[in-house]
Amino acid sequence: MFTFNHFNFNVLDLERSLKFYDEALGLKPVREKLAKDGSFRLVFLGDGVTGFQLELTYLVDRTEPYDLGECEFHLAMETPDMEAAHARHEAMGCICFENPSMGIYFIEDPDGYWIEIIPQRNR
Repeated sequence: MFTFNHFNFNVLDLERSLKFYDEALGLKPVREKLAKDGSFRLVFLGDGVTGFQLELTYLVDRTEPYDLGECEFHLAMETPDMEAAHARHEAMGCICFENPSMGIYFIEDPDGYWIEIIPQRNR
């Protein structure tokens, strides 16, 4: 049996990404790992509710943006208040695509990763 543990995004500017994920989604660091040789730093973010984590990988010597291909992948986050979430993301200027007929939209992080915002559904 397998269970979800984490998902990874590689980032160019760790501090900028940490600020974005905190402001946009309320994700906070829950643990970190620094390479013994200092070549990389991993920061795992959590939502404070589920055990799922987003790993941000920062490679110290990386200077060019990551090639995200056609960006046909994304992380999805749900919220109980779509109106407030949309207003926050609109003020931040990070909404990159909206699909009103499906009741969803996407935000884009500083490295170009898309995050789908969906309404919380009764399970």
